[in-house]
Amino acid sequence: MGQALSPANCFAIIPGMAFENSLALRVVRKHRDGVTVDFPLRSEFLNGNGVLHGGVIAAIADEAAWHGLVHAHQGHREMTTTELKVNYLRPIAGKKVVARVYVLRAGKTLSVTRVDLLDAERRLSAVAIVTYMLLAPK
Repeated sequence: MGQALSPANCFAIIPGMAFENSLALRVVRKHRDGVTVDFPLRSEFLNGNGVLHGGVIAAIADEAAWHGLVHAHQGHREMTTTELKVNYLRPIAGKKVVARVYVLRAGKTLSVTRVDLLDAERRLSAVAIVTYMLLAPK
């Protein structure tokens, strides 16, 4: 299982990250090997068929992976995405998406995660592999 977080500890505004903050992703649980995040579905993120847009799914996976790596590296580190691959398994609709991040490797230069994205009924809807490169401090 993992450590559940109180609502006050779930969401943090990241300075200078307007797009990421607009997603309103919340870390709701920390695990030994990653984190779980919630993403509230809003109408502006849906495509013409009324399901979550694929680009938004990729953005959720990317941002969730970042949160998992912040946890794995025990605090904020300068890093950037170097690779992102998403397999879309089923359309996502409902009120929220849950993303479970597994940190597969938290290296000194490259870190790799797997992100399982679940729909509101907890069905596996997409799987992403996200790689980040850690950057030298500014």
